[in-house]
Amino acid sequence: MLTIRFARVGKRNRAQFKIMLQEHTIAPGGRHIEVLGSYNPHSKEAVLKEDRIQYWVSKGAQMSDTACNLFVKKGVIEAKKRRVKVPAKKVDPAVAETTPAAEAKPEEVAPAEEIKVEETPVVAVEEPKAE
Repeated sequence: MLTIRFARVGKRNRAQFKIMLQEHTIAPGGRHIEVLGSYNPHSKEAVLKEDRIQYWVSKGAQMSDTACNLFVKKGVIEAKKRRVKVPAKKVDPAVAETTPAAEAKPEEVAPAEEIKVEETPVVAVEEPKAE
């Protein structure tokens, strides 16, 4: 299955993206079939090959959510914007222990009346005295 998606290029902290047509199993920076444009998120400048994008979409190529939203915004295709799924950031366990957010909040601790502890009877045993 072919997919149209972004491939990140550019320097650190100055990302730019190529819009590529690839097989969906290939890594985004890997082998591609065709470059369909580019996008600079800092200046919001997009250079798109509209006719080629429409051609590949008509042939059944799928689009990533972000690419689809860009094409809708620029008027290349007629569709509704899609909700972009942003993965949650992974937290390093060593850092999580030192941050105040990792401390238990009072709402998370069970109130004392809800905790039931069984009491075991204590039996006193007398030891014989050594004479």
